Amino acid sequence: MDGIGSDLRDFWRRLRAPPDALVMEMGAGGELLVAKLRAVLSFALLLLPLTNIATDQYTPSEGLAGVIGLILTVLGAQLLLMLARQKRRFPWLPWLTTSYDISLTTLVLVLLALGSYAAALNSMVVWAFYLIAIGMTSLRNDGRLTLYAGALAMLQYGLLALALYLLAKSPDQLISVDYGTVRVSNVVQRLLLIAVTTLMMAMVVYRMQRLVELSGTDGLTGLPNRTLLNFRFPSLTDAASETGLSLSISLIDLDYFRRVNDELGHAKGDRALRHVVDTLRAGLEDKDWLVRLGGEEFALVMQQPTGRAWERTEALRRSIAANPFVPEPGADPVRMTFSGGIASWPADGTELAQLLRRADLRLRQAKMSGRNRVVARES
Repeated sequence: MDGIGSDLRDFWRRLRAPPDALVMEMGAGGELLVAKLRAVLSFALLLLPLTNIATDQYTPSEGLAGVIGLILTVLGAQLLLMLARQKRRFPWLPWLTTSYDISLTTLVLVLLALGSYAAALNSMVVWAFYLIAIGMTSLRNDGRLTLYAGALAMLQYGLLALALYLLAKSPDQLISVDYGTVRVSNVVQRLLLIAVTTLMMAMVVYRMQRLVELSGTDGLTGLPNRTLLNFRFPSLTDAASETGLSLSISLIDLDYFRRVNDELGHAKGDRALRHVVDTLRAGLEDKDWLVRLGGEEFALVMQQPTGRAWERTEALRRSIAANPFVPEPGADPVRMTFSGGIASWPADGTELAQLLRRADLRLRQAKMSGRNRVVARES
């Protein structure tokens, strides 16, 4: 039972927490996918009123509701698609589009209610778009959006049902030849279906976040790994280009770290590595991004020009040297140092591979020059 309780707490905590960098990047792509899907669905919906007209299974009020709903759907879908295609990421866009999808479904139900209360509450075709909207939130990889969509759908549909029950002057207004009789049990069942769908989509988001965490995070240090750096770097350069900021990568490699593993063992070597990471983190600024590339090699991405990046990396080098690793109480401290090489975008290259290659050349120069130093330009 304790294990189940722990899993549920972790599930709830992750769903309510903001997604990490990689999940956010994937969610941005998911928002564009949702926008394209919404645009396709908006045109596909044109088949619904055409089918009703062809089979003479529609009323004037249903036709009006369908036309207004389709106009809003098509126009809204095209506008949201344009926003999603922008290179600039709008953090509010997923919340706006989710609210739009849910509220548009409710609006169409309200328009149906102008002709028939039973049509508004028993129209499964329109009501099903609540479930579609909730399902689409899973493509954004943000559990908060899924929970929000489910809660908003339950609130709006529940309030609509309550309002129509209160407005009905006779039971006959809740009966329709085409849509049957509105029953409280049916409304409750639909609310439960919305809740179940929300839970299912939340589980999908949770699983995606766990998979992304395993693929994009280094298990020993908790830092982002090379996979995440490769994935995120294009957005970093796009942001730097739009804002006119510089971007530098400092390649950091610990000096003689194999000796630490050989002399202290791999367990203490891992602790030494975490000690170095903690020391580096203490010297980072808000927009710095530290990545473990593998072994004892790290990359530090900074929104700084070359000169300032060198100063920052040099300060970190001195901090590492001044904070030796203590394997255990009473043991002699182990002094640790690193060598660094810096490359800047776009002067040293526009692609990540080019920058890492240039930074690695300067790192090798630092190693050959005696280690425990940072090189920003070839001598």
